Amino acid sequence: MDIQPIAGALGAEISGVDLREPISPGLAAQLRAAFLEHRVIFLRKQPLSPEQFLSFANAFGTPIEYPFVKGLEGYPMIIEVKKLEHEKVNFGGVWHSDTTYLEEPPLGSMLLSKEVPPYGGDTMFANQALAYESLSETMRKVLDPLVGISSSAKADVSKTREDRIKTDGKGGPAPEFRAEHPVVRTHPETGRKSLYVNVAHTTGIKGMTDAESAPLLQFLFEHQVKAEFTCRFRWEPDCIAFWDNRCAMHNPVNDYHGFRRVMQRITLQGTRPV
Repeated sequence: MDIQPIAGALGAEISGVDLREPISPGLAAQLRAAFLEHRVIFLRKQPLSPEQFLSFANAFGTPIEYPFVKGLEGYPMIIEVKKLEHEKVNFGGVWHSDTTYLEEPPLGSMLLSKEVPPYGGDTMFANQALAYESLSETMRKVLDPLVGISSSAKADVSKTREDRIKTDGKGGPAPEFRAEHPVVRTHPETGRKSLYVNVAHTTGIKGMTDAESAPLLQFLFEHQVKAEFTCRFRWEPDCIAFWDNRCAMHNPVNDYHGFRRVMQRITLQGTRPV
């Protein structure tokens, strides 16, 4: 197995692994170590069936259902993340960490590319441990005790789901989920602190008025995606990205109008942030 970092902030490509074969405990341990160190790992040339994709996911945690979109037939834990040729808005096309509006947000997410446009459609990732550590000591002390409020109904992200809910929704009105989590969370495996707010889901700070929290959140939303905290991945068919939602955000770039992009996603169960 070969590990090649793709940027200074986060991200590594892993080669020499065929995920169509059973994953041994030793290989799973190596991959998890790379995942924790680099926060997002990429594996190319992985033409996996749904069963093989689920087998890979099960080596790292417990797959869970996504609340707004139904899964593949026979595979409720695998959803399609797609943008069709006639659509203008891409699913989740804003900087975010997945489903922070849940009481127990996911450990991580996996994306497997099935169809990609001839150009565009890259995904960007941002290291939130690095973003936190680059703040002044004074700002870190301000942020450490704060609690953020997350909602699934924030307009910037809810509009990115509209096309998929129309075609692949679970039926009935979309529920609103709300949760409160630390603005700065401690990683349960590495012990490092990370910023845990995002422009897609964070609506306010507990105990503050909107007027008080808005400028602080706006500063954080801009700070946490500075170029030096990011990496960018160019997709090919049959690639996997596996990222740590506890310390990394992502943003799929919407620059391929007129082309089709189809991915499969699995989300892994997490624990309540502390």
